[in-house]
Amino acid sequence: MKKYLAELIGTFILVFIGCGTAMTVGCDSVSGCGYILTAFAFGLAIVAIAYGVGNISGGHVNPAVSLAVAIRGDMSWKDFGCYVVAQVLGATIAAAILALIFGAGNVTDMTGGFGSNGLAGVNGSAIAGLLVEIILSCIFIMTILGVTSKKQSHGSFGGLVIAFTLVAVHLIGIGLTGTSVNPARSFGPALVALCTGNATPMIQLWVFIVGPLVGGALAAVIYGMLESDK
Repeated sequence: MKKYLAELIGTFILVFIGCGTAMTVGCDSVSGCGYILTAFAFGLAIVAIAYGVGNISGGHVNPAVSLAVAIRGDMSWKDFGCYVVAQVLGATIAAAILALIFGAGNVTDMTGGFGSNGLAGVNGSAIAGLLVEIILSCIFIMTILGVTSKKQSHGSFGGLVIAFTLVAVHLIGIGLTGTSVNPARSFGPALVALCTGNATPMIQLWVFIVGPLVGGALAAVIYGMLESDK
């Protein structure tokens, strides 16, 4: 149970710091600096998670990462299911606390949904949003697989490599989809937004579930081929 609790806590940290920063500084075309601040907030949250609870659960805090790890055979499918439940709970609790702190009527983020993701940056196109999420998720998760590979060691700097990669995908992705690359991170804020009267994030949520999961599966397959000695 400790590793599941660690995943819940880690995902809570990610959403609370990342989405909380987006709500505080605003992420729109006018407040361009908000993109950078939010990107680094998510990245720095990963640093805290990697060195705080990563040694207990692996610090997945992302169903797409857990899927890639399960596909590679490095975790059981039972653990995968329990990880996903813990991650979704952690994200939802964090979003609910953000709602209490900011108030339902005092949201300054890009979508008006407690840091939830949206398709405004791709003119509402679900196909474009799906493509963005698949590509960014694949890049991010391939980096994680490379850093954690048993064939090469990055020592104590692995968490920093993953964190800066997350910053990079946020820098390009925030203006397009808000950058999910993580179904749990998207589900929590979307659910809380729905409960406070904003249904749009929940309607578009499927893009931010399917995209990262497909990207994670592709990362597992592609990295497996690159890593193979055959």
